[in-house]
Amino acid sequence: MEISTGFSPIDIAVSGIAAQGKRMEVISSNIANVQTTDNGEGEPYRRLETMLKNDGGNVGGVVVDDVAEDMSNFIRILKPGHPNADEQGYVKMPNVNLASEMMSLSMASKAYQANTAVLKRYQAMVESTLELLR
Repeated sequence: MEISTGFSPIDIAVSGIAAQGKRMEVISSNIANVQTTDNGEGEPYRRLETMLKNDGGNVGGVVVDDVAEDMSNFIRILKPGHPNADEQGYVKMPNVNLASEMMSLSMASKAYQANTAVLKRYQAMVESTLELLR
């Protein structure tokens, strides 16, 4: 495996921080809209997913490739008095699973923290090197 020298540890960690920050933003939108039965177009909110991809050669950073809608089916629940209920009293709810979103948010948060830890350790290493050169 050839290691690309186009990316430094700082570039890789910063790209990871930016990607995980966007991922947390999208997950937060999903959580905030878990009960949104009308997105303004007569449909419930549709869950969003962040697609990440490698940014460069063999070793490089990561970038957000796309934010795509999850096309899985909406959940139907019985709520006869709801303003968006159909003739049988069922309401189409967003295809957002709160437990899954919270787990994804936790994983994204841990990845974000790991990338910030890399930056802190790299900074400490550079400071130690500069101290030795003095």
